[in-house]
Amino acid sequence: MLIHILPEVSIIYILIFARLGATMLLLPSVGETSIPAQMRLAVALLLCLVLYPVVAKTYPTGIINNLPRVFIFLGGEIAVGLAVGTATRIIMSSTQLAGTIIANQLGLGFAQSVDPSQGQQGVLFGNFMSMMAVTLVFATDLHHLAIMAASSSFTLFPPGQWMPVGDFAQASVILVAEAFRVGIQMSAPFMAFGLLFNLGLGVLSKLMPQFQIFFAAMPLNIFAGMVLFALLIGTLMLWYMEHVRDGFDRLVPH
Repeated sequence: MLIHILPEVSIIYILIFARLGATMLLLPSVGETSIPAQMRLAVALLLCLVLYPVVAKTYPTGIINNLPRVFIFLGGEIAVGLAVGTATRIIMSSTQLAGTIIANQLGLGFAQSVDPSQGQQGVLFGNFMSMMAVTLVFATDLHHLAIMAASSSFTLFPPGQWMPVGDFAQASVILVAEAFRVGIQMSAPFMAFGLLFNLGLGVLSKLMPQFQIFFAAMPLNIFAGMVLFALLIGTLMLWYMEHVRDGFDRLVPH
């Protein structure tokens, strides 16, 4: 009996791995390019093993008897997994936008390094906030909610059905708009600080035109901005984690 059902079990496991593996490819913290591919593959395989008893019943029986249908299922599972992973990546992208604005306001926009969460060059403030966001996701157990969202995708988007492209497009627009809004709100104190500081420097340069006030005030701008950043980073990140929690919660059916 076990030999008889083994091919169908294997096919269903591969289909589950196609969806969850595509999700893990883009999932924050787990899908970073700095993490070895073997580790990401192991996490995806273990997650499939854990979720198999729960999600296997969403697949129709006798699927192995129709090979073209298996490939159609495989393409749909990869598409849904990439969509869910992209949604989580968009939710976590607010910190990079906020860090870029903060760095530009403090005159440190030219100081860049490799961002491990994006796999490309990024400003130091954005990289720091992105790494802190990933750390807080694990510290507050929000990664459990992300795994629950991956598991719930089998209920929201049952295997074998057409992926709702229109709904995905509308959800993507909403997520991008909210990520941009949160990034602007996180950097709003520094935008106000930069506006007032530069306005004061402009007035002072008119009063003392012979003195190169902007060069002399640059260290003061960086120091005052760093002090403001140290005072607000805790509040900003805790408020940002509420945004992440609400974003992940949208992917879980209630």
